[in-house]
Amino acid sequence: MTNPPPAIGLRVPTEEDAYAWHRVFDDPEVMEFLGGRPAERSVYEEMTARQRRHDAEHGFCFWTLTDARGEVLGFTGAQPWPHDWSPAVGRIEIGWRLTRSAWGRGYVTAAARETLERVRAAGVEEVVALVDAANHRSSAVARRLGMGGPEEFRTPSGRAAHCYRLKL
Repeated sequence: MTNPPPAIGLRVPTEEDAYAWHRVFDDPEVMEFLGGRPAERSVYEEMTARQRRHDAEHGFCFWTLTDARGEVLGFTGAQPWPHDWSPAVGRIEIGWRLTRSAWGRGYVTAAARETLERVRAAGVEEVVALVDAANHRSSAVARRLGMGGPEEFRTPSGRAAHCYRLKL
């Protein structure tokens, strides 16, 4: 018998969420596959503002992920791939980042499944997930979502990465 998915909330990030994201991601283990060190708060201020624009323009974004008590755990959602490299160019990326204290409890999978429903409703026909090849936790989430692949590629820094795809 499997456990039911945890109760989650997804909301468009607020200005205050920049502080929450900075706090919950201020952990070298969380950032291991994302540059290896925590980012400055200004990075999250810009990122949350960009996500509000994405939501206004597309009807989806990287939403702030909360638990049943409303505590910020990180983000999960989708956005147009913002770079000119990788197999994701011109595609919609699904992504997630979670505070370490919530790892392994089903939050990302539950939130990613809700994300897939929301982007499908917005008319998106395919999503991709880009995952560092050494990030086995995120690769497992992509597989649980039924994503195909992975297609291997190298990031601009030379790291091995995987591109997973899912037709909606």
